[in-house]
Amino acid sequence: MISPAFFTQTLQSLGISFFAGVPDSLLKSLCAYLKMNVAPADNITAANEGGAMALAAGHFLATGKPACVYMQNSGIGNAVNPLLSLLDSDVYSIPALLVIGWRGMPGVHDEPQHVKQGRVTTDLLDAMEMPYTVLADNEADARRQIEMAVSFIKDTGRQMALIVRKGTFEPYSLPAAEPSALPCREEAIRTIISSMPRDTAFVGTTGMISRELFELRVSTGTSHESDFLTVGSMGHASQIALAIALAQPRRHVACLDGDGAFIMHTGGATIIGSLAPRNLLHFVLNNGAHDSVGGQDTVGFRIDIPAIARACGYAQAACIDTLDNLQTQIAAMLASDAGPNLLEVKVRKGARPDLGRPTTTPIQNRDTFMSFLHQPINR
Repeated sequence: MISPAFFTQTLQSLGISFFAGVPDSLLKSLCAYLKMNVAPADNITAANEGGAMALAAGHFLATGKPACVYMQNSGIGNAVNPLLSLLDSDVYSIPALLVIGWRGMPGVHDEPQHVKQGRVTTDLLDAMEMPYTVLADNEADARRQIEMAVSFIKDTGRQMALIVRKGTFEPYSLPAAEPSALPCREEAIRTIISSMPRDTAFVGTTGMISRELFELRVSTGTSHESDFLTVGSMGHASQIALAIALAQPRRHVACLDGDGAFIMHTGGATIIGSLAPRNLLHFVLNNGAHDSVGGQDTVGFRIDIPAIARACGYAQAACIDTLDNLQTQIAAMLASDAGPNLLEVKVRKGARPDLGRPTTTPIQNRDTFMSFLHQPINR
């Protein structure tokens, strides 16, 4: 293994001192080290990977120095546009070093949403004509790779990727979260599903929220049929929920979103507001962190999510931080004829250590959910 300190300090010694990206579970030790040892203005958790590439471009324009952009391989899709139409050597020729976590690496077991992405990761980089190397797990070889990569991007004005396998970085953790009086996210989800009408369709976002929704159904012995688990495609759950709400206007649709996902594609809120589905309730479970990949901070606690929603055209938007207020606010929104509605639910960081993962396949989830949506609505 290599230490995050070694990796960061090697880059800094070579003139790369600006970092931007979206955290990844394979890079969580590196992200934690950057958080604790690099000034906030020099390590920016971007809204999405495309935004991180734009930050790298702006940094180079202002300083003449390349940046390091980190991401999970699932984020390559968000990064393609600025990589090919902004930084590319046929356009502005802006050098940048990418550090990409290789989820779904062939031969390594992973969750279904990572399998295809892992299998085609190097093919995608080849298609973009981006050179890459798989980062070694020892510091002597890794130093040579880093030096070669930095020399390449500086000499050519191009980008190069270091692909990171599971277990490459030594453990480095963020400090334990401070005690919080906020409700836990799992109990907030339990309150939401018990407060909504029985015909409600639930769309859970990527990460812990969908995992907790699945396990809550298991613990209560209730069916999973009304739940769509968006196990991949971070930030897109709200648009899935929107399309369902528009297609079935007599059915309540509840989107269980996270702060990181909401921020990643905030533009989706403008489409929801403009189409104004009365039957959509958009819950943003905000713990101010990217919880499923290491707990790195988002800006969730530093922005006014209800104000954003109202500006986007939501009929009602509010923020609550207790379970009692959650029940009361849901009842009030259900009683109103106006929509869409957004409810920010502030929750504390973290999940229980024995939290499992869905035991059904995505195809099974799709089929049972579609069967549910085609049942008559009893109201």
